[in-house]
Amino acid sequence: MPSEPSSSASWDCILPGPPSKHNGGSADLSAAGLLAYAAGSSVAILDTHSMQLVSTLPLPPPSSSAASAFITAVRWSPFSLPHHLLETESSSPHLQLAVGDRHGRICLLDFRSKSPAFFFDTSNPNSPKLGVQDLCWIQTRLDSWCLAAISGPSLLSIYNATTGRCFFKYDASPEYFSCIRRDPFDSCHACSLGLRGFLLSVKLLGDESENDVMLKELKVRTDATELHRLERDSAIETSNGAPVSSLFPNYVAKFAFSPHWKHVILVGFPRELVLFDLQYESVLFAAGLPRGCGKFLEVLPDVNMEVFYCAHLDGKLTTWRRKESEQVHIMCSMEELVPSIGTTVPSPLVLAVAISQSDYTLQDIIRRCPDTDPVDFELDNPLAFIDESHIISKTHLLSVSDDGKVWKWLLTAERSKDVNRDSECVKKVDETSEVPISEVSSSGQCTGNIVTHPDSINGRENSKTACAVVSDEVSFKTNLVGQLHLLSSAISMLAVPSPSLTATLARGGNSPAVAVPLVALGTQSGTIDVIDISANAVAASFSVHSSVVRGLRWLGNSRLVSFSYTQGSEKIGGYVNKLVVTCLRSGLNRTFRVMQKPERAPIRALRASSSGRYLLILFRDAPVEVWAMTKTPIMLRSLALPFTVLEWTLPTVPRPAPNKPSRTPSFLSRGGNPPAETSSPTKASTDTKEGADGAQDEFSESFAFALVNGALGVFEVQGRRIRDFRPKWPTSSFVTSDGLITSMAYRLPHVVTGDRSGNIRWWDVTTGQSSSFNTHRDGIRRIKFSPVVPGDRSRGRIAVLFYDNTFSVFDLDSPDPLANSLLQPQFPGTLVLELDWLPLRTDKDDPLVLCIAGADSSFRLVELNVSDQKTGVMSPRAQPVKERFRPVPLPSPVLLPTPHALALRMILQLGVKPSWFDTFSSVTSEEYSYAAGTPSAGDLRGYMIDSPGVGDSAVPEMLLKVLEPYHREACLLDDERVRLYSKIVKRGSTMRLAFAAAVFGESMEALFWLQLPHALKHLMDKLANKSPQQGPHTAQTRDIDASVLSRISSKRKSVPESKNILINGQLKLMAFDQQELWERANERLTWHERLEGEEAIQNRVHELVSVGNLEAAVSVLLSTSPESSYFYVNALRAVALSSAVSTSLLELAVKVVAANMVRNDRSMSGTHLLCAVGRYQEACSQLQDAGYWTDAATLAATHLKGSDYARVLQRWADQVLYVEHNIWRALILYVAAGALQEALAALRTAQLPDTAAMFILVCREIHAEFLSQLDSEEDETSKEKVSNLPGLDPSNEEVIAVGEYFGQYQRKLVHLCMDSQPYAD
Repeated sequence: MPSEPSSSASWDCILPGPPSKHNGGSADLSAAGLLAYAAGSSVAILDTHSMQLVSTLPLPPPSSSAASAFITAVRWSPFSLPHHLLETESSSPHLQLAVGDRHGRICLLDFRSKSPAFFFDTSNPNSPKLGVQDLCWIQTRLDSWCLAAISGPSLLSIYNATTGRCFFKYDASPEYFSCIRRDPFDSCHACSLGLRGFLLSVKLLGDESENDVMLKELKVRTDATELHRLERDSAIETSNGAPVSSLFPNYVAKFAFSPHWKHVILVGFPRELVLFDLQYESVLFAAGLPRGCGKFLEVLPDVNMEVFYCAHLDGKLTTWRRKESEQVHIMCSMEELVPSIGTTVPSPLVLAVAISQSDYTLQDIIRRCPDTDPVDFELDNPLAFIDESHIISKTHLLSVSDDGKVWKWLLTAERSKDVNRDSECVKKVDETSEVPISEVSSSGQCTGNIVTHPDSINGRENSKTACAVVSDEVSFKTNLVGQLHLLSSAISMLAVPSPSLTATLARGGNSPAVAVPLVALGTQSGTIDVIDISANAVAASFSVHSSVVRGLRWLGNSRLVSFSYTQGSEKIGGYVNKLVVTCLRSGLNRTFRVMQKPERAPIRALRASSSGRYLLILFRDAPVEVWAMTKTPIMLRSLALPFTVLEWTLPTVPRPAPNKPSRTPSFLSRGGNPPAETSSPTKASTDTKEGADGAQDEFSESFAFALVNGALGVFEVQGRRIRDFRPKWPTSSFVTSDGLITSMAYRLPHVVTGDRSGNIRWWDVTTGQSSSFNTHRDGIRRIKFSPVVPGDRSRGRIAVLFYDNTFSVFDLDSPDPLANSLLQPQFPGTLVLELDWLPLRTDKDDPLVLCIAGADSSFRLVELNVSDQKTGVMSPRAQPVKERFRPVPLPSPVLLPTPHALALRMILQLGVKPSWFDTFSSVTSEEYSYAAGTPSAGDLRGYMIDSPGVGDSAVPEMLLKVLEPYHREACLLDDERVRLYSKIVKRGSTMRLAFAAAVFGESMEALFWLQLPHALKHLMDKLANKSPQQGPHTAQTRDIDASVLSRISSKRKSVPESKNILINGQLKLMAFDQQELWERANERLTWHERLEGEEAIQNRVHELVSVGNLEAAVSVLLSTSPESSYFYVNALRAVALSSAVSTSLLELAVKVVAANMVRNDRSMSGTHLLCAVGRYQEACSQLQDAGYWTDAATLAATHLKGSDYARVLQRWADQVLYVEHNIWRALILYVAAGALQEALAALRTAQLPDTAAMFILVCREIHAEFLSQLDSEEDETSKEKVSNLPGLDPSNEEVIAVGEYFGQYQRKLVHLCMDSQPYAD
């Protein structure tokens, strides 16, 4: 679907306004560390590593409206950095955002172009506009995703992301849908939650029609009494299409999938927390709202520990951990996300929270680095004082508040310092952890590596012992480590400094003040935000007033004057006016003109002279006051005239040379001779007759005014004297009968006025020339002269703001200003509240910059350029002129152009010395420090750690040269990640590959590289017949004797004695080891013991049989009531399972009965009978045919080994690859099953040529290391069996083709990098 027409302007600077409840708390944190959140009708994008605003993407308004609606849903694209190289490709799918707004529009915003790349077809001809509540990406194929959207109160729609067509709709009325989330274990599966506990499970098999969607309706029990009361009290009509966040803003229901256990979700209702099992359709745990906390706002699971965090509406954050051996969670900490110190009253509201996923992947990499000192990994320098030896895990949490602040918190789990480190040791491992990651084991204990203090003599030895730590002795802490302050409230006023040559520095003296790149914004909360234009950031924020800032002006370039007023009490009446002078250097606020009693008239406006020496105070129905703004402001006099508008003259500018050739008669010269090129007759008003003391009385400035009757005039102020300027009056009267003058601009010698009928008039005060034209628009609210510099062709460019909040730019020097105007009422995508020019031009070739305060509370700059020298037509400038200044570099490699990002990725994979990132950095280790002989920019080969084992050896040096501009700016990686890379760069290719994937947000690929050595070792152990891995229970013979039955039914074996702490967190997603699969299945058994109902009993029996606990299974089956419909089936299974006799006749009979049961019985009873007679291979096949893939793997891990187990894994891998579309999990299973050739084919099919080459390289490295570890006295046949990896033999044609294609890929990447321009921020 084509995108809607948008403006061709490129916004060089947009500061988003503060988010509000109208944005529905929409935010999303990408795996690469980019936070996107909705603020008004724009999306703000932040880099969370450096806490800087990267960009702001405005959503263009629809064609039927002048302003965009509130954005209510934001979701990052799930696509990863594209590996294929297309010269014609301009888009970056990994940097696109799915965005939904209150009007029901859904589009993809492209970060590169800062405009919509795509609009989805959301038209509903028979229904109102359905505001978007939430968005979720669901996978349909390996390279294809669909977008699911909740629109209105109860409509779920699924869109084809290629065509934009909606192919499925589900209306859940009268339920209210609150959110939708994707399953981390299956990207094709998602669930949508309703406020009353309705849960809809959605499984996608394709993206063509309704037949590709599988639905399952579930119910989570909760108390909805409050919701019924809200419906009754408010009498809300849902026919208006409003989303739930608008209908019930304080009644929020959110959920998250558990990252540790499949089919388990964490649900947070407003006053209840529920743990729900999707498979059993039962509640595992429920808890009420903790005392002293507001309603639940969000639930966030921790990937490294069985802990989750809950954000509350009142700004609190609670931490919940799981108790031993059951799915019961207890609250163990409570923190404040909005500190009470330094915040306004009432406190800001927390609108959105997000937890960083990239931290978990990096900590998994850290854990694989043996023999390193944990204090080297200071993941946050501000917290370097924390004793790292007690930290188990840490991660970052981002919170967004409605005062425009983004908070970065460090969540740490620490063990108590008095815990005996030598107690309860359960396992020794060969690898240790620098920053250990805890894991709640089945016994309810947090297991993590013991890390000694760096001063400990035996630190190295002790760090290799993994000890269990009691959960009760683990404390959770929250520390604020970063904050980004953006606009704090809705903008009410805008002011730019334009000091004249008579303005002096605030601290005295006669040095003239220069224009500064600052803009002051007054807000509705009473604060004044000062914007640094060069950095696109809030430089300072001053809390000045307690109510709306109604007027704001600069006094020179370092002081601000502002006013507000409040109404007096009902008894006294009147208005309390407050005038404040704010010094930007000292931050002090000084009030002046303080009255003892309320006044009759409120202040209407302020007008400050360009020097900052004089101030006019306009009242609603009272005389105008003239003040001298000295250190202590002095009132000079009052003017009792019926003024409508007043404006001081702007600073004068040099005249063009008198020998210029004549030009086309302009609008300004119409009606008389051109003005003589002479000095202004008011030269005395701007000249300085400076004495030794620089007395203020030597200066004079003038202001123009209009009266109620339309009369115009000019007054001059010099010292305490105010006199008539005596201008030359126009030839025709300016007194009008069709409109009151509402706006004015004055720059010697021209006065330009606008009235409420849309007429613009000008007057030359030196020649008396005048003219006018009608804009055919609404009344005019503001007129602003553009800055002029020597050499400018035109002096008459003005920006005009109309009462309908649109604007235009006219050139009064052109013959027809109306025909050549920039008429773009929808230009900024938002209604304009205030505008002014930025007076920073120093050269005639510099663009004109317009400052805009939008109705959506955003602040925007747009650059305008003269496109036609003859007509002076203004047009948006295509490219920014000045590079943005950043106080610290922007270390976000994912933002680089795709070829340059791929180049950096390849450099990290092949291995570059850490000193290359920043030769002046203090974080690189001494091992890589350089003094004399450091490679120069001309010879970069010395920075590579060794010759690459794959591809063209000359390519790395060329890629380093391409990345040199980023290297000079130190904007590739931050110190934290450079420090980590310096530790793992010599640890082998797998660590570097995992690190490169994690840096670019590809966490699943990083986990694949971390798990690949274990899977390959599993395969080679099997091939070499070295210590064959037995299942937890040895495979049974067909004649099952009583002793074997007794052994496999031992209840003491159902709970593992210890767990491998290296397999935790996200690595559990790629579990393949038999022991690990069996332990996790046993862990699940304890959760379901108390569940009741026939379906729950059937599921329990199935789990018990899978883990080999036949005695418990028989006990459950025999407890079935005779009235149950399952009585005869259960009895038959109980007899078969308890039988110790196994004959061929019994096998045949069981196989026939099993086949009939599988065909007719969903409880998989036939599978259990096959297990009773030892036919585990056939049982696994039947489970896989029925879609029970995890149960089949558990059964195989319990009873099968060797090639039988490998067949189960390989079939599982096919399912994961072709149905679940998770290539990284599939690759691990292929490798563990010995199907390396299938793994290589999957990589080539997915168009990942670089990954395929690295896969071969890593496999060969691990294979060589495995051979070197074999003892010399071992049987030579073992070495012969593993001399070559199956499918990866060097002579294999597929392997040769991969190497050749990778070389071509590298060369093409170099060419694309040379042709691409560096990313200029």
